[in-house]
Order: sequence, then C-alpha cells, then structure tokens
Amino acid sequence: MIVLVQATVLTVGLSGREEVLRELPIRLIRMRRGFEAARSLKNEKVDSVISNWDLEDMEGGRFLRRLKSVKPEIPTIVFVRSGDRAQEIAARSLGASAVLTEDASDELFKGTVANVLGLRGLVSIESISSGGSKRGRRNRTRTAK
Repeated sequence: MIVLVQATVLTVGLSGREEVLRELPIRLIRMRRGFEAARSLKNEKVDSVISNWDLEDMEGGRFLRRLKSVKPEIPTIVFVRSGDRAQEIAARSLGASAVLTEDASDELFKGTVANVLGLRGLVSIESISSGGSKRGRRNRTRTAK
C-alpha cells in the first residue's frame, strides 16, 4: 500500500512517544532538545510541532514561547504535567492548538494529532480494549470523510 505524506511534524522531547504516530500519513522529524529543534525550523518546512512543556534544555515552556513568537500560525500540541493547571493555562495562552497531559492515552494522542492536522477523514483508528483475552480485542473504527 502506498501512503502519501500529508504533513511534516516536528516532535521535541517526546522520548519515543511519537512511535504511535507511525500509522498516520505524516513525516516525523524527531528532536530531543529545544535548541536543535529551533535550528531545524530554519531549514525544514514543518506543518506542526508537538513538544513537551518542559524540555531538557528549555524548561517552563521556553521552546513554545520562542516558537510562537517566530511562527504564531503553526499548529502546536503540547504535553504538560498531569494535574498542573498552571502549565495548561500557560500553554493555551501561548496559542497551543491542543494540550495533553503526559498520561494521555496513545489513542487520544493519535486522534488529537489527526484532528489538529485535519486528517480525521483519512485515518483509520484502531482501538484495543482488554476483553477477556491476553492479547485484547481489536475494534476498528473508520472515521467519516
């Protein structure tokens, strides 16, 4: 099957969490640190950014602040600490398209990315629920176009 890439997404500081996104028709650029991500934005055409609020080298949303001051129109998804309302409010006030907590499910994460990028009609989302068997039961849902 041939899948056409619909968007290029820069992920920053997600520590492998972006693996769940490999089913989406997107190209991922993975970065660990905010400074290297900021540099790559100068050279790469990026359609969206997904980042942790606190990065190893840029805490307190410094990367998001810097990004939004230069490219305010770019859709962003930000992961904040669970239960930290101050981080959530700060991320939303900077113009984040979506804010998720670090304990958000993979399905919610993937669905949020699809929504932000406008891919809902193109994506088949597979949910796995534990239904008595060791491997779980698969429910396939195709979203409406």
